[in-house]
Amino acid sequence: MNIAANIDHTILKPTTTIAEVEKLCTEAVQFGFAAVCLPPPFVKRAATILAPTDVKVATVTGFPFGYSATEAKVAETILSVVDGAHEIDMVINLIALKQNDWNYLQKEVSLLREVCHNKGRILKVIIESGILSDGEIISCCEKLGSLGIDFMKTSTGYAEKGASLEAVHLMKQHLPPTVKIKASGGIRDYAFAKALIDAGASRLGCSSSVAIVTGSPEHQLQNY
Repeated sequence: MNIAANIDHTILKPTTTIAEVEKLCTEAVQFGFAAVCLPPPFVKRAATILAPTDVKVATVTGFPFGYSATEAKVAETILSVVDGAHEIDMVINLIALKQNDWNYLQKEVSLLREVCHNKGRILKVIIESGILSDGEIISCCEKLGSLGIDFMKTSTGYAEKGASLEAVHLMKQHLPPTVKIKASGGIRDYAFAKALIDAGASRLGCSSSVAIVTGSPEHQLQNY
């Protein structure tokens, strides 16, 4: 399986440099990754570099903790879209989730979906599955997945637990068929990446993308 087209080649550390962003974009084109995912300040530069290619530019909103005010998330998303982002990975308000305030969460997600879809952009909703119970994951799938979002994403990569096969299986079972799954956080080798795709993920967020694809059986065979 060639999984490069399923990968969002990612760098989101707070010390990211422009040189690292340029390298990320070069690798994304070289290996055929679906998108680069990077901090909002670098969206404009990445969009310029990748304009002649099919690689999309993704960025984050409310990252990594999700407790920014909804108004701040909307403003952040609008600026990223203006700068050239094709895809927005938004962290839900986990404080609201833990208080079972689904009205707040649904309003927030609906607003962000409207901002993205009005401009033809993709919205991925990050629920941080590694720190949620199965019941909370199911509720996210049922209550937020019905709002017309494009993807539900497992994790930011900043919690104590990232993507898991169990979470992807659970999301696959309870999301509407129109909502795709992005798994991220702790994906460092081809075997785990493939297992997540087999479990139902359509996208993977990886900072070890090059190691993953060069470690695949297909790539190893091509080099002999």
